[in-house]
Amino acid sequence: MLRSYWKTAIRFLLHNKTFSLINVIGLALGTVCCIYILLYVHEQYSYDRHEAHAADIYQIISDFSITGDHHQTATSSPPIAEAMKHDFPEVAQYTRAFNAAIFGADQHMLKYKERSFYEKEALFVDSTFFQLFTYRWLEGDAASALMAPYSVVLLKPTAEKLFGAEDPLGKTILINNKAGEEHLRVTGVVEALGRSHLEANVFITLNSGLIGRIIRRNQGWAGGNMIYSYVLLRQGADARALSGKLGPFLRTHGEQQLKALGMHKELHLLPISVVHTTAGLEVEWSRSVSAFFLSILSLIAVLIQVIACINFMNLMTARAFKRAKEVGVRKVIGAGRGNLIRQFLGESLLLSLVAIVLALPLLWLLMPWFNQLTRADITLALAGDYRFWIVLSGLVVGTGLLSGSYPAFYLSAFQAARVMKGNFTNRVSAVGLRRVLVIFQFSLSIILITSIVIIYSQLDYIKKKDLGFDREQKVVFNSYSSGVDLREFEEELRLLPGVKAVTATNSQLGKKIMSDFNVYVAGGNMATGPDAKAMMTDKYFVRAAGVHLISGRDFGENDSGRVLINETLARRLSLDPMKAPGTRMYSNYGEGATFSFEIVGVIRDFNVGSLHEQVDPFMLICDPKNPSLCTIMVSCSSVNYRSLLAQMETVWRRNAPGLPFEAAFLDEEVQRQYETEIILGNIINCFTLLAVFISCLGLFGLAAFSAEQRSKEIGIRKVLGARVAGITALLSADFLKLVLLSFVIATPVAWWCMHRWLETFAYRITMQWWMFGFAGLAAALVALMTVSFHAIRAAVGSPVRALRSE
Repeated sequence: MLRSYWKTAIRFLLHNKTFSLINVIGLALGTVCCIYILLYVHEQYSYDRHEAHAADIYQIISDFSITGDHHQTATSSPPIAEAMKHDFPEVAQYTRAFNAAIFGADQHMLKYKERSFYEKEALFVDSTFFQLFTYRWLEGDAASALMAPYSVVLLKPTAEKLFGAEDPLGKTILINNKAGEEHLRVTGVVEALGRSHLEANVFITLNSGLIGRIIRRNQGWAGGNMIYSYVLLRQGADARALSGKLGPFLRTHGEQQLKALGMHKELHLLPISVVHTTAGLEVEWSRSVSAFFLSILSLIAVLIQVIACINFMNLMTARAFKRAKEVGVRKVIGAGRGNLIRQFLGESLLLSLVAIVLALPLLWLLMPWFNQLTRADITLALAGDYRFWIVLSGLVVGTGLLSGSYPAFYLSAFQAARVMKGNFTNRVSAVGLRRVLVIFQFSLSIILITSIVIIYSQLDYIKKKDLGFDREQKVVFNSYSSGVDLREFEEELRLLPGVKAVTATNSQLGKKIMSDFNVYVAGGNMATGPDAKAMMTDKYFVRAAGVHLISGRDFGENDSGRVLINETLARRLSLDPMKAPGTRMYSNYGEGATFSFEIVGVIRDFNVGSLHEQVDPFMLICDPKNPSLCTIMVSCSSVNYRSLLAQMETVWRRNAPGLPFEAAFLDEEVQRQYETEIILGNIINCFTLLAVFISCLGLFGLAAFSAEQRSKEIGIRKVLGARVAGITALLSADFLKLVLLSFVIATPVAWWCMHRWLETFAYRITMQWWMFGFAGLAAALVALMTVSFHAIRAAVGSPVRALRSE
């Protein structure tokens, strides 16, 4: 019996080649999109799940408000994790990790003998780090590798890059960054077992060196939220109950410090398995991804597959009258309804299987392109993971059953007597269902097209928005090594033709400012003063960056220690921006001395960081001799950048021999802040085109069926004098009405989704009516072009052929 089902199914599919081809192509393309998106989402959710103690590891995050400014950071104060282990029996172990970028050490030069290179992914960690985080140990021991001062553990690729075929264990390497130069002994080589939000290539012990001493001696419970802290709970410990104890715990240890800063602070425990999918935290080590974003992608994957299934259902029910006699004959010779249902579901499953078989090599071919769109590194590990095959099998069965369910039950319900007498008409219920499904398809298409228009409008707004500084024609250099004085390099750059200005800073425009502290004016204190972001620079910054002074003057020759503040900081200090120059600001650090700054000018507000956030209180501190001024920005007027960069490289080699020459353009660096939005735009753009194409495949088939079904009507109309244009419009009108209804349904849904997305930006576009109208018009034009082929073909056909059987 089963063999008979398959033979009949294959015979039917081969006999109806156009029908089969449309369904196979639609299902294959839908499956390609669905599988890739599911692989992408799975990869994002797989972060940190490989850890041996994943269920019991929690990150300590800080949620604090200071003089009206609210922050939620992925970091905490240095002493908190250690004190939790001491105070709470639920905590079995703790560890901390530190990103030295806060000290200007963005990258670290590793050197062994003649080999040297810069490494960005380096962490300073406690000796307990590898007791919480799981790696495969190739050399060394997890329990003791970082116990000794000046020890370091390397990831396997980094060790191979530095040592080649030589055994690295026990060797001494040199590490040089803006915090200084140290000799470290390699005590371990590890291999990553999976993706981690704390991915790093170098792990340096905090039990030594300048950075380690600073962290170990820091006893700040309110400020100093700069270290990634983790606790391992004992098996069976209640994390929720422990979280409830953190408020009294923080007040016990840090109440006086919190009052002194006027800070309200709370601590929370975040399961390590959701750290990567928790967006919105400040000072993340690696870029997280929003769980809401992943939910949208998963929904798109499901809906694209459903669109492909809808094509099958529509075409199968549309062609039902051609199979009516087959059903009648089968019933007459004894076939029951169950047999027919199994027959039609078998056809659907066969079609689904063929689509999957075609989809896998197609996905393999398209994988590099998809990875480029999503900026991911996903591989199609067919034989490596049994779960992939389970999902794939589920996709075959789910697609087959979903796409074949209604046709199977619909066709099997035909009455044999009526069908054999020729008394069969295409049921109204089937027509209604097809219309509902077409509306659903095009509603989704219109929502996706609208999303594309709005996302790209927002990205274009970001690209063109006046940030308050000039990001065009700016070349940026970074020096990451200590003991390198680049002032001669700066002076020589100023002499190059095509260079307008050169400035040095300790932070880069377009990136988050890591340095901040409370400031106040006479009559205030640290508890009432606003928290201000601070950037150190020289007297050339205003000219090089193109920021605008609104009062006072620019930095001069002997202005070391003086500041320029932005309008927001002036207002938060209750100062009139036009009268603020000449005022003195103050700040205290712990119980130490009071620092004083004279305001020499006020600059117009500008967006130092992302447009997701409002402009913060901000100040520029003139400190030209500060060794942390490691970022050099060059304002250019040249049109021949290849020649100018070659000259700059020559100057670099002369002033910084042995250091790699790396230059970047500021506008590109600013744009990288919106990588998630760019990826979202790329994904929706790509999969919208595929969704629309799949929808059009179904519409193409339905138009062919409609034209065939109404051939006699068309013949009569032509005999009576109807023109080709009129007949074409008649056949197209029914489908265009469905698209119009889809537009009415899709518009409010698209508005709600995009409104939610735009709310993540502090600076955003206003949605316009034309954005929705464009999507509707585009869908209507696509539908019209799809339908018109068969409509025109039917309209120009000979009426004699259509009517000769009458």
